Amino acid sequence: MKKFVLASAMLAIGTAVLACCSFAAIRGSDWTLIGPDGGNVRSLAYDPNDPNHLLLGTSAGEIFASRDGGNTWAVFAHLGAGDDLVIDHIVFDATNPKTIYAAGWGLYRDDEGDVYRTDDGGVTWKELTGAQGKSIRALAMAPSDHNVLVIGALDGVFRSKDGGATWQRISPENPEVNEKYSSMRNFVSVAIDPVNPEIVYAGTRHLAWKTPDGGKTWRNIHDGMLDDSDVFSIIVDQKTPSRVYASACSGIYKSENGGELFHRVQGMPHSAIRTRKLKQDPVRPSIVYAGTTGGLWKTLDGGAKWSLVTSPDVIVNDILIDPRDPDHVLLATDRGGVLASNDGFAKYHASNRGFSHRMVGAVIADRKIDNRLYVGIVNDKLHGGLFTSDDMGKSWMQASKGLGDRDILSLDQAENGVLFAGTNHGIFYLSSLTGTWQPAAMIRGPVPEWQPKPEPPPPPKSAASRNGKTAPRKPTTTAAARKKTPVEVPIPIAIAPRVRSLEITDKGWYAATNEGIFISVDGGKKWYGTAVEGETDFVAANEFPDGTVTLATIKRAFVSHDDGRTWGALPIPEYVTGIYNITMAPDSTLWLSTREGAIRSSDGGKSWLHVLGGLASKHVLTVKYDPSLQRLLATALETKGVYESTDGGKSWTKSPDSLFSIRMAMGYREQLLATSWHNGLLLQRAAGTASASSATPVAAATTAATKNQ
Repeated sequence: MKKFVLASAMLAIGTAVLACCSFAAIRGSDWTLIGPDGGNVRSLAYDPNDPNHLLLGTSAGEIFASRDGGNTWAVFAHLGAGDDLVIDHIVFDATNPKTIYAAGWGLYRDDEGDVYRTDDGGVTWKELTGAQGKSIRALAMAPSDHNVLVIGALDGVFRSKDGGATWQRISPENPEVNEKYSSMRNFVSVAIDPVNPEIVYAGTRHLAWKTPDGGKTWRNIHDGMLDDSDVFSIIVDQKTPSRVYASACSGIYKSENGGELFHRVQGMPHSAIRTRKLKQDPVRPSIVYAGTTGGLWKTLDGGAKWSLVTSPDVIVNDILIDPRDPDHVLLATDRGGVLASNDGFAKYHASNRGFSHRMVGAVIADRKIDNRLYVGIVNDKLHGGLFTSDDMGKSWMQASKGLGDRDILSLDQAENGVLFAGTNHGIFYLSSLTGTWQPAAMIRGPVPEWQPKPEPPPPPKSAASRNGKTAPRKPTTTAAARKKTPVEVPIPIAIAPRVRSLEITDKGWYAATNEGIFISVDGGKKWYGTAVEGETDFVAANEFPDGTVTLATIKRAFVSHDDGRTWGALPIPEYVTGIYNITMAPDSTLWLSTREGAIRSSDGGKSWLHVLGGLASKHVLTVKYDPSLQRLLATALETKGVYESTDGGKSWTKSPDSLFSIRMAMGYREQLLATSWHNGLLLQRAAGTASASSATPVAAATTAATKNQ
């Protein structure tokens, strides 16, 4: 069966070690992004000259574009050297829409972030000198002067008067040395007066501030606010600049006198939700939207009364209001992608066609239905679980009932069609796509059927037989009969192991978990788990046609030739510091995918050879023989293509690069199907043929960037 599984070692390094590369021109791609649609969206912006032209920012450095008002999306740009730039702000220059700014912050480090600018509509981008290395949480352009930009970063507020060519700090230097300004750090929001660009508002993780003179003087504007309020968003009424709204963890505040005095608006819960974004209707200023961690709220009367207009489980990151039709509103959400409404959110729907920002835990092809794919999703909670497509990604159906908010880390299918999912809490099975996932029993201990049965002791001789007389016969019980069958106690599903790899074949059923190797001998109803030579934290299990089973932890590898009853440790070279997977080719060659690259053994693991021949030298994530393509396939952490070998691994060629970093790949309908790190599935079109589906091309618009200016 065509399949590949995400090993937990890759999950571990995925958030710590990201692919890095210098900026390079990307003029096209042989890869197609096929979904599943949806995922995290951080920001939205529209072209003032053409509001049908929208841009969408993600937390992995990507920008997607729409040319039809958000109905469909295509990849537009990738900013940053890695996959960890959170693009929270995109701003079009109203005087020249080909000039666009994007600002972001590093997901894992507070000293990473940049402002980027394009002057050719997104074909090329450049980092702006003076803003590099800053964790930029806010960006605003002065409505009265398109050359004036203000950014709020964790280390201060900075302004440019020349379209980002140069920047000057306008917040106090070394604020910690002055008690008056000691809290002027960790800026997360900025706003500029629509008439006077010298008036700037800035919110921190503690309080709100205002300068009336371009930063010469600052004062705290927290009167009426609760102390220690994270000021996530500030908006200034474009028609009445003295009216200012500010959102905080303690609620939403409104001022009618330029921030001199605030009062908290009523009608919104504030104890359990945070308002991440405020947005005012550009045509009807009394209508204000509040995007919160507890849904989208709306007021029609300037804040006197608020109503929840989405489900409370919607987490809103940004709000876009169409200036031509203010009832057309789009939301950028966590996990749910883009939500759209044409009636001011009386009704709304997902609008994610062509957009995918999902982490795939595993993907398999159905054993018998040629076109069907099953995809397990990580990190999307109720928006994730299992997705299936029968048309190569044109459409997807979610089938996650019963999984709760569990991540699917591994997938496989039994011969009878039942699906099994290894999750972050246990093994689940699904008999029908319209049914409900059920938990399988996971039990600590060896497989009972494999345990030796005690021999019953011989019956004792009676006293009568010893003296020649026959005594009345009494019923006897053997020791084996008296011994009770041990009570099997399944592991509670809430604390069940993380199942990082599932392997279901005609010969055996195996699950590599963080609590041992679990094996089922009854078709997946019960799984019994034990350690192997004291090791329990396993990342991969694989079985091969000759009956060999391989098993790996991050540091050790094992092999079994008797269906997992016994295991032998393989000697691993001392220079190997981390194992991602261990597999075997049809010629019985063993392949270890490691941090130090791919190593292979032709003598059952007695000796190993580091393999190059065109293959990446480090962080090879997978090496696996694909029977459908009859070749070895490999992927590596720092590449965006797939390595292929048709000569047993002696030499390798790499596919054309995708725009996205690739984790794993397999053959699917004579094409390459790959999982990206953050953007779902990618399909590589066969050379010289048209796309196999009408899915949105990955590189409809392409980008390049040059260092600095």
